[in-house]
Amino acid sequence: MPIASSKKRTLILTALAVLLLGLFALAMTRVGPLAPTQVTVVTAQEGVFTPQLFGIGTVEARRSWMIGPTVAGRVLSVKVDVGDTVKAGQWLAEMDPVDLDQRLASLEATIDRTANALASAKAQQTDAQAKRELAVSNLRRNQDLADKQFISSTALETVVQTRISADAALEASRANVLVAEQDLIRAKADKAALLQQKASVRLMATADGVVTTREAEPGSTVVAGQAVLRIMDPSSLWLKLRVDQGRSSGLAPGLKAQIVLRSKSHQTLTGSVARLELLGDSVAEERVAQLTFDTLPAGVAVGEMAQATLDLPPIAPSVLIPLASIHKRDGQTVVWRLEAGKPVLSMVKVGATSLGGQAQILEGLKAGDVVVVHSQKPLSKAMRLKVVEAIVKPATDAGVSQ
Repeated sequence: MPIASSKKRTLILTALAVLLLGLFALAMTRVGPLAPTQVTVVTAQEGVFTPQLFGIGTVEARRSWMIGPTVAGRVLSVKVDVGDTVKAGQWLAEMDPVDLDQRLASLEATIDRTANALASAKAQQTDAQAKRELAVSNLRRNQDLADKQFISSTALETVVQTRISADAALEASRANVLVAEQDLIRAKADKAALLQQKASVRLMATADGVVTTREAEPGSTVVAGQAVLRIMDPSSLWLKLRVDQGRSSGLAPGLKAQIVLRSKSHQTLTGSVARLELLGDSVAEERVAQLTFDTLPAGVAVGEMAQATLDLPPIAPSVLIPLASIHKRDGQTVVWRLEAGKPVLSMVKVGATSLGGQAQILEGLKAGDVVVVHSQKPLSKAMRLKVVEAIVKPATDAGVSQ
C-alpha cells in the first residue's frame, strides 16, 4: 500500500513538472525572448502628393533707412520719437553747426577780397594792353625812320626793347587775371561746400516711413555715417524664411505659401516667394528665402517670428510608403520588406517627401510590396515576425541591425 501511494505521488509530480515545462516553453515562445517580434506593416502603393517645405522666419522691412550726419558732430536736437510717422523731406533731427557760421563769414570775406584782386588784375591787364599798343606804334614809326637812316640803330634797339617789355608785362597781367579768377572760383566752391555742410546738419527723412529706433539723443557725439534715427517703410514688410537645405529642392520664386504669425496663431495668411538669397547658412545648413504677404496684416511687428509652409509642384505618380519605414544603414537608405513572412533588407532611392509623412520611392520597391513600418526591436534576417495592428510595448532600442 505505501509503495502504490509513493508511485502515484511520483506520477503526479512528474505530470506537474511536464505541465510546468510546457507552460514555460509556451510563455517563452509567445511572450518571452523566443517570441516572434511584433511589427506593423504597410503595402506600398502608387500615388501622388504635393510636396511641401516648412520653415521658420522673422518679419523684416524690405526698405529701411539709417538717418545720420555725413561728418562727425554733436546731436543738437531730435524732433521725432519711435513710432512716429514721417514724410519725405521732413525735418527729423539737427546737428550742432559748431563754427560753420564763422567759417562762412570768413569765406565771404575771402570772396570779396578775391573779387577785388580780380578787378585790379583786369585793370593792370588793360594798362599793359595799352602800353603794348603804344610800344608797337613807336616801333613801327622808328623802324621807318631807321630805314631812312634818320635815327641810329642804337635808338631803334631801345624801342624794340620797349616793345618786348610791353609784351612781357601784358602776359604777366593776363596770368594775374587767370590766377584771380581761379582763386574766386575756389572760394565760391568752398562756400558752396560749406553751405551744403550747413544744410546737412538738418537731418531729413529720405522717404515716407515710420521711426523704428532712436540711436542717439541730444548731446551725444556721433561719427560720420552713424545713425541717429532709423526709419522703415511699413508697407514693405516681408518674411525672411529659413528652410532645410536637404529639403529645399524645388524652392523657387513664385511658390505659394501659407504663413502663420506668432501673434496670430489662429489665422493663416497667404503669400509667395519673392526672392531666394544666393548666400545660405552653411552652419545651420539652411537656405534663405524672402516671402511677401498677399495682404499685409494689421499690427504685425518687425522681428516677429512666423512659420510658413510652401507648396511645391505635385510629383509624378510613384510608389509611396511612410517615412517611418525608411532607415539609414552604413550610409545607405534601406527598408525592411516581408517575403514569405521573413524580413528582407532592400536598398531604396527616395525622392520627394511630404509633411504628412509620405515618401516617394524612385528605386528599390514596387507597388504591392509589404514594408515594415515599426518593429518591437531591431530587425535582422531570418527573424520570426508577427504582424500586428499596433505594437503594445515600444522597442527600447533604436536602429536596424543585421
